[in-house]
Amino acid sequence: MSDPRTDTAPPGGIDYIEVEESPRFTELKRRQRGFVFPMAIAFLVWYFAYVLLSSFAPEFMAQRVWGDITVGLIFGLGQFVTTFAITMTYVWYANRKLDPIAEEIRDELEARQEASV
Repeated sequence: MSDPRTDTAPPGGIDYIEVEESPRFTELKRRQRGFVFPMAIAFLVWYFAYVLLSSFAPEFMAQRVWGDITVGLIFGLGQFVTTFAITMTYVWYANRKLDPIAEEIRDELEARQEASV
């Protein structure tokens, strides 16, 4: 199949390829990926550690910590806590590091769009 990209912007439109290759957009992608990829890897390691311990170390996971509360139960509930913590951390990070850059890019595109109309 042929490459649908063109080297020029549509008449009166915005060249989104140029925007995507701009330094600000590149910085936005770098910051977003710099947070998401390490966090995803860390969570997957934590998740697979839980699964592997459940499968291959049942005695350890069955150890009672307090009453009927076991290590496995704490680790299992920790998965939920970790998910919420990652979500809250990402929202905090996005609000402070990503959204200001995204706003700049959006404002610039809106100004270009208004100028071309």
